[in-house]
Amino acid sequence: MISAIVAKGLGAVFKIPLTNLLGGVGMSYFSSAYSLFMPVYALTVTGLSSAVARMIAQSIALGMYANVKKVRSTALIMFSLVGLAGSIFTLLIAEFFSGSAETALSVAMIAPAVFFGCIMSVERGYYEGMSNMYPTAISQVVEGIIKVVAGLFLCGYVTENMDVIIKYFPETDPRAISAAAGILGVTLSSVGAVVFFAVINIFRKKVPDNTEKTVMSRKEIARELFKNAVPAGIGAVVTNLTALIDMWTVIGCITYFGSRGAVPDGIATEEIPHFIYGSFAGIALTVFNLVPSVTNMLGKGVLPCITESWANHDIKSLSGNTMQALITSAVIAVPTAFGIAVLSPEILGFLFSKQPEEVNICITPLRLLMPGMICLCISFPLFSMLQAIGKASVPLKIMVLGTVIKFAGNLLFISLMGVEGASVSTSICYIVILIVSVRIYKKHSGVKLKLMPFLVIAYSGGMCAGTAYLVCEIMKRHGAGNFSIIALSVVTAGIVYIAVLAICFSGLKNIRKPVID
Repeated sequence: MISAIVAKGLGAVFKIPLTNLLGGVGMSYFSSAYSLFMPVYALTVTGLSSAVARMIAQSIALGMYANVKKVRSTALIMFSLVGLAGSIFTLLIAEFFSGSAETALSVAMIAPAVFFGCIMSVERGYYEGMSNMYPTAISQVVEGIIKVVAGLFLCGYVTENMDVIIKYFPETDPRAISAAAGILGVTLSSVGAVVFFAVINIFRKKVPDNTEKTVMSRKEIARELFKNAVPAGIGAVVTNLTALIDMWTVIGCITYFGSRGAVPDGIATEEIPHFIYGSFAGIALTVFNLVPSVTNMLGKGVLPCITESWANHDIKSLSGNTMQALITSAVIAVPTAFGIAVLSPEILGFLFSKQPEEVNICITPLRLLMPGMICLCISFPLFSMLQAIGKASVPLKIMVLGTVIKFAGNLLFISLMGVEGASVSTSICYIVILIVSVRIYKKHSGVKLKLMPFLVIAYSGGMCAGTAYLVCEIMKRHGAGNFSIIALSVVTAGIVYIAVLAICFSGLKNIRKPVID
C-alpha cells in the first residue's frame, strides 16, 4: 500500500506537469492512445500476477515446493510469447482504432510495454504468492521514478525543440509529437521494472526443499494459469473499456449535441470535443484514479491469505481477512472522496495552475465521480477475493454488466448534461458493481459482513468533509491561497476524522470478529 501511494504520487507528478505541458488537446491524444493501449495491456497482463500468485500460494500451502519453480518458468515462457503478440497486435491496430495518425503515433510508442509488462507481472506474482510484497512494492516505485524522469524529460525536450523534431513529422500536429514523447516514458518504466527483477533474482532465496516432489505437468500448469488469468484479464479489459467508452461517447456526443458549458477563446470549433475530453481524461480521471490503485494493492495483499484460508477450509480466518481488507479500503476511500468533493476547486487549481480553462470544465465532473470512486476502491479487493475462492470468472461477468450500464448512461446523460454525464454514469456503474460483488461473494464464501463498521466510516467521513468545508470557507474569507487552504483543511479534517472514527469504533464490541453464517 505504501508503495502504491508513492507510485501514484509519482504518477501524479508525471501526469500533472504533462497536462500543463500538453493542454487539453494534447492530453486528448495522450489519453486516447492510453485508452486504446490499456485493453490489450489488461488482457495480457492484469490477471497474470494474481493467477501466478494463486498457484504459487496454493502449491506452498499444500507443501508442493517442487511445483513452485515449474509454475514460474512455465508462466515466463508462456506469457512472454503472449506479451510479444500483444505488442505486435497493438502496433497493427493503432491507426485503425484511433482514427488518426496523431493518436497512432502515441500508441506505437507505448506498444512495447505489453511485452515487458507480462514479464514483470509473472515476477510480481511469483513473490506475491509467497506473501512477499516487497519486490512488487519496490518495482512499482522504480517504475514510477523512471516514468516521471523519462516521460517529462522527453516531452519537455521535444516541446522545446519542436522546430527540429517537426522536420521528421512534417504533417503531424506538434502536440501529438509531444504526447508521443511523453508516453514513451511509460514503456521505458516497464523496461526498468523488468531489469529490477533480473537483478534481484540473482540474490533471491531458494524455495524451501522437502520430501514432497509432486509436480504438475507444464500442460496442467498452463491450463490452470489460463483458467485464472484469462477471466481476470477479460474482466480488466471490460474495466478499461470504460475509458474507451468515455473517449468515443464524450467526443462523439459533444460533436453531435454540442457542449453544455462555456469553451475558452482560441479553441477552434472542431477541436472543442477533443479539448473537453482531454481535460476530463487528463484532469478529472487522473485525480479519480489515484485512490483506487492504492486499495487495489489491498486485493493483491489479501489474495494469498484468502487462498490459503479457502484451501484449508478455515472460515474464521477467511472472515477476518475479508473484513480487514474491506474496512481498510473504506477507511481510505471515504474521507478521501469526501475531501476531494469539498475541495475540488482548490485542489485542481493548485495541481493544474497553468490550465485554468481545463480546470473549470472538470470541477463538477470530479465531484460527481466521487461516489463511484468509493465503490471502486472497495470492489478491487472483492475481485481478488472472488478469484482466491475459485470464482475467477465472476468479476468478468460483473464488469460486463457495469460496462453496459456505463455505455447506456453515457449516451443518455452526456446528451443531457454534457461531460458531467460521463461522471454520473461512471458512479452509477461502480455502485451497481459493488452491490453485485458483495452479494455474490457472501453467497459463495459463507462470510457474513457486518454493516455497522461501514456506517461508522461513512459518518466519520461526513464529519471530515464538514470540517474541511468550514476551514476552507473561513480561510477563503481571509484571502488565503490554494495551498494554504488545502493544507490546513486536510490536516484539520484528518484529525477530526481519526478522532471520530476512534471514538465510534471503541463503542463497537468484537469488531474484528465478524459473525459467520
